[in-house]
Amino acid sequence: MRVLFSPEAQQEFNDAFAYYERQQQGLGQGLKHDARQALQRIRLWPFSCTVETDGIRRLLLTRFPYKLLYSVENDCLYVIAFAHQHRAPEYWTDRLE
Repeated sequence: MRVLFSPEAQQEFNDAFAYYERQQQGLGQGLKHDARQALQRIRLWPFSCTVETDGIRRLLLTRFPYKLLYSVENDCLYVIAFAHQHRAPEYWTDRLE
């Protein structure tokens, strides 16, 4: 199943990647690897993750304090947010409208 990122989720990932690369060269690549593993998991088992709210599921990354918030659509998985777990927990809910 293909995965699509909302423009906001893509920007959140890009910002996180750039932040970690500034902290230590290669750390951003670690984030990318962790995110790819998470995406592979939701492709294989899209309904295995906990429902956060209104049918939006969440998958926590293993090494970094981020979670993927996504919905299972008919033909794809749609990532609504690439959210930091320790910041404004429900900031992304206005994207559901």
